[in-house]
Amino acid sequence: MMECKECQGRLEVLRACWKVRMKCSQCGREFQIHEVYDQLDDETEALLDRYPSIIYD
Repeated sequence: MMECKECQGRLEVLRACWKVRMKCSQCGREFQIHEVYDQLDDETEALLDRYPSIIYD
């Protein structure tokens, strides 16, 4: 499980038509993928692999 750097809540994949981010289910803070890349677990990495490209904004 990936954890929020602010409150240790669960990070979930947030997908919009032009971006993919990680969002904390507890505090609502959003992180760009590169901000939490060091925490990627197998489950999240497999989910992100399904998207053809990730745009860093």
